Amino acid sequence: MASDTSDDTLGGGTAGGRRFAVGVRQIGGAAVLSLTGELDHDTVEPLHAALAEQISAAQARIVVDCAGLWFCDSTGLNVLLRARAAAAQATGAGIELVALQPPVARMFAITGADAVFRIHADLDQALAGRPPD
Repeated sequence: MASDTSDDTLGGGTAGGRRFAVGVRQIGGAAVLSLTGELDHDTVEPLHAALAEQISAAQARIVVDCAGLWFCDSTGLNVLLRARAAAAQATGAGIELVALQPPVARMFAITGADAVFRIHADLDQALAGRPPD
């Protein structure tokens, strides 16, 4: 696997003691956004900003690592869906998701969003370009 070329963490919002952060790094030809904490209406702005930055930079591949994301509400889901559409329109790129935790995977399954995104079991699988499980 290629080494990281940069690593930035966008400060997360805090609501009711909950924290959320987005780490951004380049691995090979992919922008990897690592999410940690709880993603909701009060904490979504760092994700929105990170996705917009990668789309504006015409990043060919955006991989969102959800291994540290323990909660996602409809606001977070909508930001991901809008970013997916914007990336497709701007560069033809998609947004891939990695390591959805059970509560987050359930939200994606209930809404049908799991059929819209390419979802990988782990980051290595995603970066190797292997098909999802």
